[in-house]
Amino acid sequence: MELLQLQYFLVVARLEHVTEAARSLHVTQSSLSKTIQRLEEDLGVPLFDRIGRKLRLNEFGSQFLRRAERALFELEQGKQELRDLSSPEQGTLELAVTAASTLPNILREFRKRRPNVQFHVQMLTTYEMVKLLHRGEVDFCLSSPAIEEEDIECQIVFIDPILVAVPKGHRLADRNSISLIELSDEEFIGVKRGYGTRDLVDNVCRTVGFEPRYVYEGDEPARLSALVEAEIGIAFIPSTARNSREQIHYLQVENHDLAREIALLWHKSRYISPAALEFREVVVNYFKPLT
Repeated sequence: MELLQLQYFLVVARLEHVTEAARSLHVTQSSLSKTIQRLEEDLGVPLFDRIGRKLRLNEFGSQFLRRAERALFELEQGKQELRDLSSPEQGTLELAVTAASTLPNILREFRKRRPNVQFHVQMLTTYEMVKLLHRGEVDFCLSSPAIEEEDIECQIVFIDPILVAVPKGHRLADRNSISLIELSDEEFIGVKRGYGTRDLVDNVCRTVGFEPRYVYEGDEPARLSALVEAEIGIAFIPSTARNSREQIHYLQVENHDLAREIALLWHKSRYISPAALEFREVVVNYFKPLT
């Protein structure tokens, strides 16, 4: 059994499509198919049910996938440890976020401490983020909501109140607080379903008897303030994402503990480099004055 066979198997297992997997690996479909076939011959069992160019993991494949992921995960951890030993001031920090409003300030502080460490950040839905966490492909996730699972460490760093943002000319702009039911006829802008804050807000609104009506749903939380200012709609915005624009007014929510948990997440078995440990310290220290 070869390392290349395992690497190819993981990609095919995740995509379950020969053409897409070959494109992702930058190899020909015939080369990929032959590599998977040799792996199956080595193991003595088929790993996929084949339907044209589509593949579906069978029972054998599902069992083997967990072991293969674990083996490659451990090899990647070993490579990371060696990189840290040979170049302790270099390296790349892999991050995923669903709660991005505080990230620019956190990264700015981290860069002051570790100017030579690069970072790669992905803005993801909760589902996408959890998949990367389980695979051990990221050092940390800055997430809302918090995630409690067997292989994931979760450290809640801040309880973030969610406010209602309205344009200055809005009928509610002279109020300091509002009950949720008073918003039942409003038009909202927000991120798409699958982002923690959106799902939290929708669930709380349902408990008081209405479903928010969205006229805009996007992937960029930072854009919501500009759309509120343009009077496209009103928005639920966490306090940490509050924008100082003069044409936006923020209201507290009455009679409901409407707040999101911001948590730092990491895989329990992933090797944590000195740079990653320092990033965790920066995150915790950033939120301490806000609590």
